[in-house]
Amino acid sequence: MPTTSPAGDQGDLKPVEIRNIFGANLRQLATTYPSVAGLCRDLGINRTQFNRYLSGESFPRPDVLHRICQFFGTDARILLEPVDQLRTGGEGILSHPEIAPFLGRNSTEFDPALLPSGFFRFSRLSFVDSTMAVMGLVYVYRKDGFTFVRGYEAREAMRQQGMALDGASREFRGIFLAQEQGVAALIARRGAATCSFNFLSPVAAFDNNFWEGYVTRTIREAISGPRASRMVYELLPRNSRAILEAARSTGLVGLDQLPPFHRRLLRLNHPFS
Repeated sequence: MPTTSPAGDQGDLKPVEIRNIFGANLRQLATTYPSVAGLCRDLGINRTQFNRYLSGESFPRPDVLHRICQFFGTDARILLEPVDQLRTGGEGILSHPEIAPFLGRNSTEFDPALLPSGFFRFSRLSFVDSTMAVMGLVYVYRKDGFTFVRGYEAREAMRQQGMALDGASREFRGIFLAQEQGVAALIARRGAATCSFNFLSPVAAFDNNFWEGYVTRTIREAISGPRASRMVYELLPRNSRAILEAARSTGLVGLDQLPPFHRRLLRLNHPFS
């Protein structure tokens, strides 16, 4: 079976070679789907035409190729390179064929309007002391087609749990995925055995710079204290003064110290359910 030419020589590939490479890649991707007939239905592609792609008799129009790439969480390089080589480019587990149709680029590459890059101030009730709240600062950024988040746990919250207070121990990072009505994030500290799941949805208010949702932590039910809390994200202006002011207000704070609109969105008088 024809393969790609040496690096940089893909331009010398003949059409029949491109069709064969694409057909081999498509056959490999299709093996992760339980039924070729069901796959064709989900892709909106005629079964006869799909078989021609698989056999290397033809390759799809640009719009159909885009649909296939979106579905499998890959890109147009499947016309030129074996799909296994594409997975070595740092895209990681979310591009694995077992879950790419579910958590691939349809989830990871989303419109920044859904959640822009930048600094956010967030608030939620403390998991340690329900009479207190946590104010924090996170940075949302995009890299290699993914949307990441980075921040630091409040020192006082770490101290109350008997954890180290150095920056490396307090740092957390996570990844955002697009959802039907917002974004979800999986976040953890470095080397941590637990993580948190966040969901945020845009709030139609002010300058569209607020998101509300909830955060849950992965602990056993028997452990005391809540495992879920409402959460608010506020996108900060792109200037150092606003960011520094927000940074100075982070940590464990009294509920009356929360910004008014944060208190409203957290619905402090109504238990989370």
